[in-house]
Amino acid sequence: MSYEMNDLLDLVVDQNASDLHLSVDQPPTLRISGSMVPIEGEPLTPADTERLMLSISPDSHVQTAKLNGGADFGFAYMEKARFRVSVLKSKGNYGMVLRQIPNKMFGLRDLGLPDKIRELLYRPRGLILVTGPTGSGKSTTLASIINYINENRDGHIITIEDPIEYYHKHKRCVVTQREVGSDVPSFSEAIRRALRQDPDIILVGEMRDLETIEAAISAAETGHLVFGTLHTNSAAKTIDRIVDAFPANMKDMIRTQLASSIQAVIAQVLCKKIGGGRVAGYEIMITTASIASLIRENKTFRITSDIQTGSALGMITMDTHLMSLFNRELITADEAVEKAQDPVVMRDKLVAAGATLQAL
Repeated sequence: MSYEMNDLLDLVVDQNASDLHLSVDQPPTLRISGSMVPIEGEPLTPADTERLMLSISPDSHVQTAKLNGGADFGFAYMEKARFRVSVLKSKGNYGMVLRQIPNKMFGLRDLGLPDKIRELLYRPRGLILVTGPTGSGKSTTLASIINYINENRDGHIITIEDPIEYYHKHKRCVVTQREVGSDVPSFSEAIRRALRQDPDIILVGEMRDLETIEAAISAAETGHLVFGTLHTNSAAKTIDRIVDAFPANMKDMIRTQLASSIQAVIAQVLCKKIGGGRVAGYEIMITTASIASLIRENKTFRITSDIQTGSALGMITMDTHLMSLFNRELITADEAVEKAQDPVVMRDKLVAAGATLQAL
């Protein structure tokens, strides 16, 4: 049997799958609510995966995949959805993973973010980081934040992404979206150029190297509200990761800069929801004078206890939030332990609360 890309993409949209995997010797496979579900049918042959890849890949990306063994790009499927596409070579054959980017923007409350987060979005300058492992919904959170600003503030928003995922229309803001690789050569170069383009808000899709981190902090210090992402799973680790990117002789200076510019860290994980679907678990740190001095003095290990006592300000630790998701019967006890930052303590709390765990 011959698979057609349009049929497969329709299936992804109809089943509300997050991803479509196309691999040789395996039928097309959907990821639905976090679980891998192969569709009924013949395994894909090398000819199938190459044909499917060529059906949606621009020529320039086909060349890149041939030369480098992979390529990433954004792709719009009619009016139904957008996809972030990753073409890869495996054992000499082509494979693909397509991540569905929903057309609908979520409200901040729909995502489970506290109302206090909104206050941060009106700040004139500073750095707000959304962090978490790959596939934890960072892009969705940031798209919702940008959409909120676009609807409620006026100004110029510049997004720097690789590739562009969510498309933003001009609403109350002018929105300029730049794609690394096609519109501008690198993240750090794009930030430097952005500063000459009269921005109010800058979104940096990934702070993946020293130059980009440095440019983002400097933009936040010079009077812009900067959003960025990192692959860390807690507020304290996020600060450590940024400082560790710098050479020893610059660490003290960067701690001082961070202490004055960082406004908040939102760390998130995506949990399987009871009954299907996904729900996000969050850790939220909002910088206070006390947290700023912990950053300056290299005492990040004490940030978590400040978050625990800062609930009135909208702060919450990841494990407290996971416990609340469990208590509201949104996630299982096992899921709470798996996603917890301190699984041992989480397990003890759940057992004390009378929960049954499979993996005891």
